[in-house]
Amino acid sequence: MSVEAELTAVVREPERVRAKLAERAAAEHSVYADTYYDRPDHSMDRDGYELRVRRITTGEDRRVVLTYKEPPVDEASRSKPEHETTVADPEVMGTIFEGLGLVELISLEKHCDNYRFTADGREMLATVVTVPELDGRTFIEVETMADPDDLTAALASVRAVLDDLGVTEDDAVDESYTDMVARGRER
Repeated sequence: MSVEAELTAVVREPERVRAKLAERAAAEHSVYADTYYDRPDHSMDRDGYELRVRRITTGEDRRVVLTYKEPPVDEASRSKPEHETTVADPEVMGTIFEGLGLVELISLEKHCDNYRFTADGREMLATVVTVPELDGRTFIEVETMADPDDLTAALASVRAVLDDLGVTEDDAVDESYTDMVARGRER
């Protein structure tokens, strides 16, 4: 089982952070159109599970990824075991989920600049994210995959990358994008 060791934070100086990341890797701009599914009683979300169909558009390239995440194994970072595969047709996945009794929990769009590089001997993905519905705020996600018994060390490596970018623990985000968007839609 692989765990996505990930930390998310608000970025107070987006252009400075992008410039620092550009020293490590070229940016790849993508738009993610995410649809999350759940049981009608929202028990998957409540219990920490995620089932997502993501449409990724990068330039002229389009692909679809199905992701299933289990509850967090580390509450502080919300790092979760993650299972992911590509799928050909997102509409078919929606039909299958509906046939299984699932409902759409929420859909949202993320604009992402992805930077892939190695740090502390680990393959890292740093993503600078804007979610149009979140008032122009910019976020950063830094992640690496780890075995459960290596999670603490992996999170320390992720934290070191954030520190190098000038993103402090005070900038940490404890709430998911889906929760932030849902709260904004309730207003």
